[in-house]
Amino acid sequence: MASAPGRANLIGEHIDYAGGVVLPFAISDRTHVGVTRRSDRKLHVSSTHSKLAITLELDELENWKGTPWARYPLGVVHVLRTLGADFPGLDIEIDGSVPHGAGVSSSAALECATALALNELFSLGHSSLDLAKICRRAENEYVGMPCGLMDQAASMLSQENHILAFDCLTFETQQLPFNLSEDNLEILLIDSQVKHQLVDGGYASRFAACESARSTLGLDSLRHLTREAFESADLEPLVRKRVSHVIAEMERVSKTMVALKEKNFREVGELLNQSHASLRDIYEVSCKELDLACEVALTSGAFGGRMMGGGFGGSAIILTPIDNTQTVIANVSKAFADAGFKKPRAFIVSPSAGARIEYSA
Repeated sequence: MASAPGRANLIGEHIDYAGGVVLPFAISDRTHVGVTRRSDRKLHVSSTHSKLAITLELDELENWKGTPWARYPLGVVHVLRTLGADFPGLDIEIDGSVPHGAGVSSSAALECATALALNELFSLGHSSLDLAKICRRAENEYVGMPCGLMDQAASMLSQENHILAFDCLTFETQQLPFNLSEDNLEILLIDSQVKHQLVDGGYASRFAACESARSTLGLDSLRHLTREAFESADLEPLVRKRVSHVIAEMERVSKTMVALKEKNFREVGELLNQSHASLRDIYEVSCKELDLACEVALTSGAFGGRMMGGGFGGSAIILTPIDNTQTVIANVSKAFADAGFKKPRAFIVSPSAGARIEYSA
């Protein structure tokens, strides 16, 4: 039995696949995956969140196009097999509390818990970073989602009371102390209850725009694109618009790291606000519910906030003094009701530990 957490991302949105540095952290909600050997070359996958269990032959796995939620753990099994793992058959049982469609990467939590359990049970010897990369391959190649490595790295590598500064180009990590209680702060996630399916075209089209710019400019990564070179680059108007967010967001991450080290949390809040405006107006991945949540939080005493995750729904992340948290929650809930939106879910998160083995026979 292994567990892996969902993640929140303080700042650095839609730049992981462009090679940027991102600032995620694990949350306390976790997905648990139990794996047991079988000897009949069958794969059986069940979840407490679904009445439908999946059974298939190992030899059917490569081309299996079945139930979407099961493709995440089975994608991990598939990638590990391509790397030489020999599984005689598996029972995979799934449970957990990471909310789906809320922008906290329930998919990465499921992948990472599965990978860690398999790595332990079959003594595969992969490092935590190796497992994160394997999970990303599963999502890219098997599920069909062109994500970067941030979500899986955060789920695997995070430490309690730290933000993970993760370099998506070099895979270098830095743990930034962030003990909210010491500074009378809280991070609030406001789930808009607008559910998203990132395998749909919106996310992929943004990824494609970044890839188009990288190819046009002859770069290995947009991380190497300076602002000066960007200003003079010949890019299609929509591609230029999307890349302008990427350039500015990378700059905001650098400023946020400095502000965190200096404990200048008002500056952190302002950078979150700038990030949201860019995601709303330039990258165009927000929605009216997330915009309202951020606007009301700010007028209710929060330092700042922004939409978080792939976009088109999900959650907003709000940095607020602890004394203002309940006011923010109440005012956002009222604003949603007044606007006729579905009631939001608000929950407090703090930097938590990454994936771990819970039980090994």
